[in-house]
Amino acid sequence: MATLVSTTDLVKEFPLHGSLFDVFSARRKRVHAVDRVSFSIAEGEVLGLAGESGSGKSTTGRLLLRLIEPTSGAVEYRGRNVTSFSARELERLREKVQIVFQDPNSSLSPRMSVGQAITHPLQIHGIGTTVERKERVLDLMEKVGLSPAEFLYRKYPHQLSGGQSQRVVLARALVTQPDFLVADEPIAMADVSVRALILQLMRQLKRDMGLTYLFITHDLATAKYLCDRIAVMYLGRIVELASRDTLFSRPHHPYTKALLAAVPVPDPKARRDKNLPKGEIPSAINPPSGCHFHPRCPYAVARCREARPPLREIAPGQFSACILD
Repeated sequence: MATLVSTTDLVKEFPLHGSLFDVFSARRKRVHAVDRVSFSIAEGEVLGLAGESGSGKSTTGRLLLRLIEPTSGAVEYRGRNVTSFSARELERLREKVQIVFQDPNSSLSPRMSVGQAITHPLQIHGIGTTVERKERVLDLMEKVGLSPAEFLYRKYPHQLSGGQSQRVVLARALVTQPDFLVADEPIAMADVSVRALILQLMRQLKRDMGLTYLFITHDLATAKYLCDRIAVMYLGRIVELASRDTLFSRPHHPYTKALLAAVPVPDPKARRDKNLPKGEIPSAINPPSGCHFHPRCPYAVARCREARPPLREIAPGQFSACILD
């Protein structure tokens, strides 16, 4: 399959502003949010981006859509460098690449009805007449399970359930008929009973509309259900990238193993791996030297502290940033 979206050595640093001296200092502190991240997503593929909070997943998703500017590196859409797009080209790109944010309540305006919110992207891009827009919106609302559409069309966000709000955000992202969708933890704010329905809906929409997803999550069990391949991030770096089946059957990186060991098992007699990492993810302001994971890794050796391990192919289609075999 052809590559739809790719990144090469993507870097994002956020400068910290303290005193006036810090603003003009060449040595001012920075948050190293994304650190030389490279991957590609084929047309029709679902790539999962998994890791703890603070690992840089959401920042990576926003960089792909150029919602924030990268410090360095490249993002390509259909072979063209998005970071070099003009304002007009970027506006046209917005039709084809969209994002679903984690919290639907904060991403929906309380002053816009459901119909207005979903129609708004069509108005921005000048798509269709007023009648055509409403027909498209009502049809899409039915597809995403917002039924009866005519009734919910006039409702406001505070009148919706959590699951309905998430479906509205999803419909708004899909109304321009995009090719690529960044789903930033789209079920994190939904009730447990609704999560499976949203995931089933996303799978169905992928088949019906030919979508390509970057699915951001901290839950590997969710990624296993939806994703074709999974990239595991830790403190701004991808530490392992493999197909879903390979990652779950033969994980290589110690951090991946730790995440899998933390997945709940429906068996009260099942024992946890004693080699779970201790402590919390280090600060992205002063990340550890060498392998970022070495302070928490039960298998760390002296070499892990000295140099950054490259993301190397250890088996066909499986990449790991660990020096250990």
